[in-house]
Amino acid sequence: MSFTSRRSFLKASGAAAAACAGSGRLDAKPLGLPIGLQLYTVRELLPKDFDGTLRKVKAAGYTEVEAAGYYTRTAAEFRQAMDGAGLRCVSTHHGLSLLLARMDELIEYGHGLGLDYIVCSSPARRDPALSGPLTLDDWRWAAGQFNRIGEKVKAAGMIFGYHNHGPEFGSEGEVVFYDELLRLTNPNLVVFEMDCGWVAAAGRNPVDYLARTPKRFPLLHVKDMVRGTSGAFHSTVMGQGVVDYQAILRAATAVNHYFIEQEEFDIDPIEAIGLDAEYMRKLDL
Repeated sequence: MSFTSRRSFLKASGAAAAACAGSGRLDAKPLGLPIGLQLYTVRELLPKDFDGTLRKVKAAGYTEVEAAGYYTRTAAEFRQAMDGAGLRCVSTHHGLSLLLARMDELIEYGHGLGLDYIVCSSPARRDPALSGPLTLDDWRWAAGQFNRIGEKVKAAGMIFGYHNHGPEFGSEGEVVFYDELLRLTNPNLVVFEMDCGWVAAAGRNPVDYLARTPKRFPLLHVKDMVRGTSGAFHSTVMGQGVVDYQAILRAATAVNHYFIEQEEFDIDPIEAIGLDAEYMRKLDL
């Protein structure tokens, strides 16, 4: 589909979404759960108008969010903005290096924000002086760090999780890194937030993992992916890519929260997240 025809299609879909919202579909809850948004989706808008962007997220059909940075706000300020927009911040993302350096501070902030989950969004090397892809030894070291962090987060009354991208599905020998993380982390201390889009882009089937150990996955990132002309996958509006969310969500029997995340746009981001939410409301499970 050309950019022009795609834009026309999405604008028409947006009008349909607005009509459905007016008729009460805005309150629909797929999986019996609120529709959540990972705020990285609107990362370009939040610094310009934090409160206004949150209100637009709410108007687009979302009631829960997951943070990706706090934009220099205190926990009280961040929570006040959430309350003012009618949103609840359930979870937050931090890289492993930041978690190791500022764990106590981040836990205290999480308490102030009323978080249920603190999620590691990216791994780190065992030896930060080295560069290049992480090795199996690096991933095994990370799993040990996750267990230690998970114990501390659990003691603080929250749950620790790990969010994947694509490199987790690389391997050494016959050992897939993601499988090793699942094997080595304590299920009582570490949960997983599966980013279904990146799993699919890595050539794996999210359903396989959800069916095998559903209770390890109380959180999902819902993201659609399309293959570009270079062969690489890119994030796109829900329903316009290749990820089969009907099958995935049927298998997601232990999910407590899911967050739509769209990383790239060829239309206005607020228009796009409205279409993303509408896709989820209309998805027939």
